[in-house]
Amino acid sequence: MSSTPHDPFYSSPFGPFYRRHTPYVVQPDYRIYELNKRLQTRTEDSDNLWWDAFATEFFEDDATLTLSFCLEDGPKRYTIGRTLIPRYFSTIFEGGVTDLYYVLKHSKESYHNSSITLDCDQCSMVTQHGKPLFTKVCTEGRLILEFTFDDLMRIKMWHFTIRHYRELIPRSILAMHAQDPQVLEQLSKNITRMGLTNFTLNYLRLCVILEPMQELMSRHKTYNISPRDCLKTCLFQKWQRMVAPPGRTSQSAVIPFLLRHTASTPQPRSARPAHNAEPTRQQTNKRRKRKNSASSTSNSSAGNVNSLNSKKKGPVANFSLSSQQLQQGFIHVLQDNVSTVAQPEMPASSSYSSTQRLHMTS
Repeated sequence: MSSTPHDPFYSSPFGPFYRRHTPYVVQPDYRIYELNKRLQTRTEDSDNLWWDAFATEFFEDDATLTLSFCLEDGPKRYTIGRTLIPRYFSTIFEGGVTDLYYVLKHSKESYHNSSITLDCDQCSMVTQHGKPLFTKVCTEGRLILEFTFDDLMRIKMWHFTIRHYRELIPRSILAMHAQDPQVLEQLSKNITRMGLTNFTLNYLRLCVILEPMQELMSRHKTYNISPRDCLKTCLFQKWQRMVAPPGRTSQSAVIPFLLRHTASTPQPRSARPAHNAEPTRQQTNKRRKRKNSASSTSNSSAGNVNSLNSKKKGPVANFSLSSQQLQQGFIHVLQDNVSTVAQPEMPASSSYSSTQRLHMTS
């Protein structure tokens, strides 16, 4: 009898030295598979709550999404934050897309201490369009993803660089309209720009304005102050960072000063209590002969009140700006965060020779 060779590294599960394999983290490309599967469960009734839950499941709270591509007038780069990511995916379906999924080929993974990076040089974003006509669009490029190295394994950075795209039309549709030159001319025109619909491009241009305004909107929502005061506070903080020496910042003192300024604003005369006005009346009635002295005392008391109010007001109140300066400062705040400029929309009758229209076999 010939006995099988004994493996010195084999450990029987019934022996005393059996050890289980340590659990391993899910592969990054499997997370993209789960993302595609979740997108397939989307229905026409999916509202903003569904998209927020989708983004919460696959994206970190401080995640960023970047799209880079080249249009007819030059290269474009759009970067949006976590609060704008759900709306980005929903605009894709609002532009006539019925199905969306990502295909990764020959992806490379690198593990770090707190993150996992996936680099796929051959990534395809496939979208199925139902209107204005049935078309399959394959947008190809490079996708770089950064995942958190934990149990949730959510995306922290999404960067998709689009190289080219193809729009595929079934042969059956061409055969149906082979005798109609007008329909054939309409079929020869592109329905997307670099694989993105006009809905998505317009939203990305809008994000150029919305992204820098996130600080103003969150400040208005948190402290319940007027938009003008929010802008003054942001500009005052920026001015403080420019003037203050390194290592010494007093940004935390700006909000209490602003709240004190808004709380100490003078009330209208109708809202003031009546007992404050009565002693002055009695004093003027008793001392009618000394009008000059009474007026001087009232002026001095008013000056004292104004000085007290000016002392109560913080540096933000003394940081007076005209409407033109506020507008220029607001534009300056926007320009610090804007990476691209809004571009005109594509005319409906234009077509581009750089894109190849291929025909699918039915």
